[in-house]
Amino acid sequence: MQENIRRCVCIIYDPSRANQGALALKALKLSDSFMDLYRNNNFTGEKLREKNLSWVDIFEEIPIKVSNSALISAFMTGLEADTPVTQCDYDRLQLSTSPYLERNVEFLIDSMDDLSIEQQKFQYHYRNLSRQQAQQQAWLQKRRSENMTRKAAGEEPLPEEDPSNPIFKQIPEPSRLGSFLITNRMANYCNQINGVSGQSFSRLYLMKALHKN
Repeated sequence: MQENIRRCVCIIYDPSRANQGALALKALKLSDSFMDLYRNNNFTGEKLREKNLSWVDIFEEIPIKVSNSALISAFMTGLEADTPVTQCDYDRLQLSTSPYLERNVEFLIDSMDDLSIEQQKFQYHYRNLSRQQAQQQAWLQKRRSENMTRKAAGEEPLPEEDPSNPIFKQIPEPSRLGSFLITNRMANYCNQINGVSGQSFSRLYLMKALHKN
């Protein structure tokens, strides 16, 4: 959509985070450097190093300002009670945040499993690459030994490169896009867990002070 729509952004709203008392609203867009690689569908390690792109640089957050119109503000004021100071919102002192934390921890564990699968793809690729390099070295040593024998016999040496040989065929590197997206997702889960944990500790310290009094 960002390719076809100018100034396209993705609005993200997290209702479970909003239930914890925070307005979980974000606007994100894909960075220009990421879009360059996406157009060419080339997320190899060489291209990522060339663009100096990491998982942190995939998205750009656009600042959001939320405001009410004058009519809405007047309407909300009319709905307020005459003595709002005497009203008590005990939900703000609720200490239990386990459902939200459990959900994010579960998502984080699932993401770690996905990242492990992506890493296994790269390990398999590097094993094949090492095996191919060993076969190439063995073939070159054999060819050089054969050329020494041919030189001693006064014959022309054979070329040391054979593009038709399968062992010289380049093994394609798996795309790093999946691991980048999973790492970015894990960072968001960690930030959410950290934020909710900080609020929970603040409530615990507040309740501890109230109990002392």
